[in-house]
Amino acid sequence: MLIPTPGLSFAGHSALALLLFAIVMWVTEALHLAVTSLLILFIQPIIGVAGFTDAVIGFANPIIFLMIGGFIIAEAIRKSGLASRLTYNMLNKFGTTPDRSVFTVVFSTGLLSAFIENVVAYAMMLPIVKEILPLMGVKDPEKGKSNFSKSMVLGGSFGSLAGGFGTEIGTAPNLMAAAYTHLPFLNWMIFGFPIAFIMMTIIWKWLGFIYKPEIKGIIGGLETIAAKKESLGPMSRNEKYTLAILLFTIGLWVTTSITGLDSFSVALIGAVLLFAFKVIDWKDAQNGVDWGLIIFFGGALSLGAALLGTGAANWLISDIVAFLGPNASTILIMIVLMVIAVTITQVMSNIALAAILIPIAVTLASAQNLPVGIYAVPVAIACSLSFMLPMADPTVAMAYGTRYINIPGIFKAGVPLVIIGIMVTIIVLLTVMTFAPWLIAV
Repeated sequence: MLIPTPGLSFAGHSALALLLFAIVMWVTEALHLAVTSLLILFIQPIIGVAGFTDAVIGFANPIIFLMIGGFIIAEAIRKSGLASRLTYNMLNKFGTTPDRSVFTVVFSTGLLSAFIENVVAYAMMLPIVKEILPLMGVKDPEKGKSNFSKSMVLGGSFGSLAGGFGTEIGTAPNLMAAAYTHLPFLNWMIFGFPIAFIMMTIIWKWLGFIYKPEIKGIIGGLETIAAKKESLGPMSRNEKYTLAILLFTIGLWVTTSITGLDSFSVALIGAVLLFAFKVIDWKDAQNGVDWGLIIFFGGALSLGAALLGTGAANWLISDIVAFLGPNASTILIMIVLMVIAVTITQVMSNIALAAILIPIAVTLASAQNLPVGIYAVPVAIACSLSFMLPMADPTVAMAYGTRYINIPGIFKAGVPLVIIGIMVTIIVLLTVMTFAPWLIAV
């Protein structure tokens, strides 16, 4: 029996209980992640959290369609042969050692995700990663025994998250913070890119340390790459169409503020164009989209909506902030808000969480006569420090979906990065507040 808590409804208590249940089921993998997500849907009306119509709202979230579009684009890149061509050109330019391969994946995905959705940046990199692994002599990476495979799939996922810190359009929470603080785009880049580059460098080195590669490099080195490139011959029709549609789609993503389109629609536009030009057919889409992963993530979003709709999330946050008192130091408030954001974002939509936390952060800053972005910016970044669990972010879910790494493996690699991410963000922003406070004020 749940013990009544002042200020929280019965539905709120039930939502918190469901949260604990979901975390245990997902972390232990007692059932397949998608099956647990299905459980979350029909349990909600049974325990009084929400009716089934409201419970399935997670599957109407635009991020689901962004994931589907990203998967389809990635499948086209793979099937057309463009992934192979890009892979050999990247390896020829940046080197053939495991260390350089991880560096290339982390920074390529990270820089791309500063301007387009993280999911799509990672979805475009994943086929290239899968091409690199056999070249390095990795066999059966889906058995989860290859350290190099683990560092590559996590490198792309974590790199995309870190790269998103760089600009206001890099992540949805950044956009939310920009909407409330009205910080100029260039201002955000001045402090955002240092945070992004520091984190990408740490991710590259950390993954190489925690998952020491079991291979030395591409067998035959650059000679093998040159031979592979030559064997591809000239670009095929489908490669040309895929590249043109890909560039067109990226162009739409970068210019959403001009065209008025949103990134979710753009992903579907790119996917439909690939069908229209017969680069892929629906059978390819069925095979290329991990539908189990879609169900899993929809269930996670449903749980987040339940925490938000019942007031459970707001209750947790408000009580903790009130507990700090009116005289709490800037650093303490910053740390507490970031820890709250990091903890809840592992199981809740980061944009929904940002919608709760950022107004609180702006209000606190105004009450203390501090620069408007001093709490809102770190909160936005913390909402994207989603390194710990597959349900925390679509890119982490996609890394898990490769079966190259399990949940404990993601957790082991991600927890230190979350702690480091909080420290790096605080250090950079306190430096900014000391020497250039106008960057985070309006």
